[in-house]
Amino acid sequence: MHYRLLGRTGLYVSELCLGTMTFGGDGWWKVLGGLGQDAATGLVKQAFDAGVNFIDTANVYSLGQSETLTGNAIKTLGLPRNELVIATKATGVMNDKAVNSQGQSRYHLMNELDASLKRLQLDHIDLYQLHGFDPLTPLDDVMATLNDMVRSGRVRHIGLCNMAAWQIMKALAISEKNHWSRFESVQAYYTVAGRDLEREVLPLIQDQGLGLMVWSPLAGGLLSGKFSPDGTGPEGTRRASFDFPVVDKPRAFRVVDTMRPIAQHHQVSVAQVALAWLLSRPPVSTVIMGAKTPEQLADNLGASRLVLSADELSVLDEVSALPPEYPGWMLERQAQPRNKPPVKD
Repeated sequence: MHYRLLGRTGLYVSELCLGTMTFGGDGWWKVLGGLGQDAATGLVKQAFDAGVNFIDTANVYSLGQSETLTGNAIKTLGLPRNELVIATKATGVMNDKAVNSQGQSRYHLMNELDASLKRLQLDHIDLYQLHGFDPLTPLDDVMATLNDMVRSGRVRHIGLCNMAAWQIMKALAISEKNHWSRFESVQAYYTVAGRDLEREVLPLIQDQGLGLMVWSPLAGGLLSGKFSPDGTGPEGTRRASFDFPVVDKPRAFRVVDTMRPIAQHHQVSVAQVALAWLLSRPPVSTVIMGAKTPEQLADNLGASRLVLSADELSVLDEVSALPPEYPGWMLERQAQPRNKPPVKD
């Protein structure tokens, strides 16, 4: 297992992170996993034994069950707290009958931090993340609340998920103006078949020194190589019953077809090639793996050992390239003269 810095925190996290969305599940959440305590504990142990020191969960995953199962697993296994980096999130609806059980008000975030600490059986969260954008609560108030959490010692670092570049930059400016704790990480969807992040958010991440945590690196299983363009695939898989995240499927299947011979050459799965492509991207701090079975987790962990050649990466970059969009193509055109070194006769 390799380790990478998470933004400017000074923290080294495993380049593969254990995602726990599959832990627990009542009602709708069974689509994503439905794993009980024994299965969850087994996956936590398997990941830790393989060198994974980073675990990501959220309060909304199975409405708290994921955090509870994760906390029980850590305690049961006796894993050393000082060797783990634990991340969780808050923003989503936790009780549809309570009007203030969602969003990023001080009321809700403070309550949910208390609840997450209790479920995880921890005295602090290493990375506390906003699970999206709240259009109703002013960002000044949100950042003030997060800053107070850090100052209290119950949160070490803060991050965000699924925000637009302007929202992230505005939050960073507010923190800098007030000398508050700032966002140190961005959790976002990014795959070899879904490179939209590269238009605006990825340049911001690089410019501001943020860590990038990738969720759904296999596009909900679509990049596992087990699905056909006609939509058929293995029964019981997440993508078969929950067609998410949104993907340009013609492009995705062109990418899968390109990955197959590369996988055969290395004698690995198509999924490992997709993960290895992500791990080759310089801004990526960690790739979050969500597994249902030990076999699936073992295959994902194998991506840490796979190194793609420059030619293989070039082929994948070409087949997955985004179509040009304004203002990107204009910015690139304007930069061309400046990128050429001057020549004097």
